[in-house]
Amino acid sequence: MTPAPLIMKPGEQPAPMSVVGTRVTVLSRDQADFKITLQSGDEGAGPPPHHHDWDEAFYVTHGQVSFVFDGEIIMCPAGTLVHVPAGVVHGFNYGVGGGEMLEVTGPRSQAVAMFAALDKLAAAGEPEPAQLIATTAAHGVTLCV
Repeated sequence: MTPAPLIMKPGEQPAPMSVVGTRVTVLSRDQADFKITLQSGDEGAGPPPHHHDWDEAFYVTHGQVSFVFDGEIIMCPAGTLVHVPAGVVHGFNYGVGGGEMLEVTGPRSQAVAMFAALDKLAAAGEPEPAQLIATTAAHGVTLCV
């Protein structure tokens, strides 16, 4: 059976999830070998340094996002592509005025399932740090805090 192409027109996207200060909208179906999300956040929001066993790439569409790799901060304005190989410790924060970017993850990615679990935690109230660490670990992400 040949998979159907995905066409998602404006207004057809699902509601964004709330993921620790980042709004995450899933733009790809579950059967795809890769996942695509649209992520946006207010100035200063973003995940702490972490790593996982899948590749991911980010394309900054609006504003600016500062990425950190091995303690080095790299400011990435709109139009910047960032590829993060599996296993590389990284984190990011949205810059002045906030930012937005597309994220594409590789075949082993558990990112979308993790985002859904974190959104569920947020809906129940402010999660405890131990809950965040356990939830990310259950989805193959190690926080480096």
